[in-house]
Amino acid sequence: MGRKLAILGAGDVGRSVADLAGEYGHEVVALADSSSAAVDPDGIDVESTLERKVGGESVGTDDPEAVFETDYDVLVEATPTTLGDAEPGFSHVERALEADRHVVLANKGPVAERYEELQALEADSAGSVRFEATVGGAIPVLSTVEDETPQAVTAVRGVLNGTANFILTRMAAEGLDYEHVLAEAQDLGVAEADPTFDVDGTDAALKFVILANVLADGGFALEDADVTGIQNIPGSALDLAAEDGRTIRLIGEATREGVRVAPRLVPENGPLAVTGTRNIVQIETKNAGSLHSSGRGAGGPETATAVLSDVGRLPEL
Repeated sequence: MGRKLAILGAGDVGRSVADLAGEYGHEVVALADSSSAAVDPDGIDVESTLERKVGGESVGTDDPEAVFETDYDVLVEATPTTLGDAEPGFSHVERALEADRHVVLANKGPVAERYEELQALEADSAGSVRFEATVGGAIPVLSTVEDETPQAVTAVRGVLNGTANFILTRMAAEGLDYEHVLAEAQDLGVAEADPTFDVDGTDAALKFVILANVLADGGFALEDADVTGIQNIPGSALDLAAEDGRTIRLIGEATREGVRVAPRLVPENGPLAVTGTRNIVQIETKNAGSLHSSGRGAGGPETATAVLSDVGRLPEL
């Protein structure tokens, strides 16, 4: 059934959700960035709205506040992830749930940092919260855990940051050091101008914190994770690993006990040694053994497919 979507955030993911919504049978009634919004209860003109945004103009003539006043079924929260109090994303979610609307998150902040509060808001609302897009882009990680049931999953581990993985892959392949490969990744647009979030393990840790919250029914935030990044790995470490048929990957693990993210030795031909920007998740289950999913863990259209899959899973209001 088609839903009316109100999209907050007009970066790669928000724009892609707007662009692809029609293919999934949904209508976009609002799209907002931090300074303006396009709002129309009968459906905005997505194409011209996106052209304006990409051309450097304002998204529309409305105030972002107008989004909450329009008639929408699902709020898509795709503003940038923030840590700590997870604002303004958390307040956006709160307003939608208090108005008995559904919420689909691409923003990791509220789910990683304020999970119990999110659950309490959902319990008091006719609306539901889904957040597949917060973990692993297009890879169906959370829906697989949901299908197996969290109680039957003992651990989730894998590679959930494409930037760090690209850097380690290139260091191994070319025998180059970290700084050299980071500069190359920035030139290619694979790494941000400020890559800290990716290379120090924070981005991966947020995703594994979300997974730990799902497995344990809450109890974790970023500060509870044990995190080591890749900045201090010398090229020689990868050479040594290769002599032994192994390589180094930034591996995360979520269990009911906690979250760890650190560079680890993995077999060169093993499932966790994905190359380039690919991500992989290994879900350990009690009854179905070890399940593997790999694919694109980031990118606008890829992440938007996860958002729109979630929209399709929402119950009727």
